[in-house]
Amino acid sequence: MYDILLVEDDGTLAVGIEYALKNEGFNVAVANSAANAENLLKSRQFEMILLDVMLPDGNGYDLCRSLRKISDIPVIFLTACDEEVNVVLGLDIGGDDYITKPFRLKELISRINAVLRRRGKENSQNNGRLVSGSIQVFTLQGKVKKDNEDLQLTALEYRLLLTLIKHPNQVMGRNAILEALWDFAGEFVDDNTLSVYIKRLREKIGDNLTGPRYILTVRGLGYKWNCDVRGE
Repeated sequence: MYDILLVEDDGTLAVGIEYALKNEGFNVAVANSAANAENLLKSRQFEMILLDVMLPDGNGYDLCRSLRKISDIPVIFLTACDEEVNVVLGLDIGGDDYITKPFRLKELISRINAVLRRRGKENSQNNGRLVSGSIQVFTLQGKVKKDNEDLQLTALEYRLLLTLIKHPNQVMGRNAILEALWDFAGEFVDDNTLSVYIKRLREKIGDNLTGPRYILTVRGLGYKWNCDVRGE
């Protein structure tokens, strides 16, 4: 069963979409603003996002840009604007599909299933998986496992892990890490906060705090992912 995040500020439309998707067997969470969507993305994992372009506190394009820095989760844009330049923009920044309002709910469900099938086929050919020791990062789904057990990471913890694991056996300066974490959901991460997130991430991945296997502190420089990584 797929978990879908619906980001739509039109309450009537959101209720109709939610009802139709639940009848098709999907789990649905609804956000009526970019801020609400960002909060849900920090606390839950989803297999797809249905993203309205015009939101009361921003727009779907900016949210998609931020999301694409940490995840390849499928995104379908929902919008009343069907001009070619807007369609192209949505696809260029990482959208998987684009459907204009008004639309038939059956068409939307068909589009959702098509994107999920396409992503499933891509995953069978390229799992989008990074493996390091007993840790697996599924970059297409934004999920992490250790010893085949799911790890519940916040969005920033996941982004921190992804930043480190993509540079195995390399020292990453604190400033470089801070820049990578800076702009998701407008989060402000300072030097002290980074130390807190490193500690939390070590705890969640089961790294020994006195003799860590994965995340080493390189005094005066930064941190290093101290384990080989292979892509599958």
